[in-house]
Amino acid sequence: MTDANGRPIVAELGRAETAEETWARKDAARRARRQHQTAFNLVIALIASLGIVLFLVAVVVRPDQTVDRTVDYRQIATDAHVTGFTLAAPVLPDDYSANRADFRDKTSDGVDVWTVGLITPDKQYIGLQQGVEANPTWVANQLDQKPSTGTRTIAGTEWTVYDRRDEGDDAGNQAYSLVSTFDDGTIVLSGTADDTSFRTVATAVTKQLGD
Repeated sequence: MTDANGRPIVAELGRAETAEETWARKDAARRARRQHQTAFNLVIALIASLGIVLFLVAVVVRPDQTVDRTVDYRQIATDAHVTGFTLAAPVLPDDYSANRADFRDKTSDGVDVWTVGLITPDKQYIGLQQGVEANPTWVANQLDQKPSTGTRTIAGTEWTVYDRRDEGDDAGNQAYSLVSTFDDGTIVLSGTADDTSFRTVATAVTKQLGD
């Protein structure tokens, strides 16, 4: 409804709205439209961003293999240039590999230590540690202070056995251990591998260091 001049009649007031009221009404309508448009644009932007993220997740190529961390432990042993002492770097079958090899001078137990992390063909672990002139404290620490469970002769060499397989996951990488001494070096083999793999590594160590 409008008055004679075409101005809208305000029902609540029972008269035509003033110029100021007309401007205020239109300004309020414009603000409402702007707010609605801003909210709409925000929703569109969020949807677009989510679409980009999903697209990147879908198309980015993921590596289908783990990173190769194989190291040449025999070459590292040669490069260590340890004089007067032979580092244990036994020749193993091609399906064995190593993911670690390093020599540390004077550990917390006062022992120089050569360490090799071996991976067996069935992806189990055997850690080889060689303590130069190792003391009893160092040996005990490598075995979590656990008592021996017997002895085992492999390729003519007697090894002290530390069998903790009945402890399950609690034993960690010390589930099974073999310890023997060659000249001034004590070898500790510890890991999760089976008897066959331990025998293979122990035999190779004896062949290298026992001659």
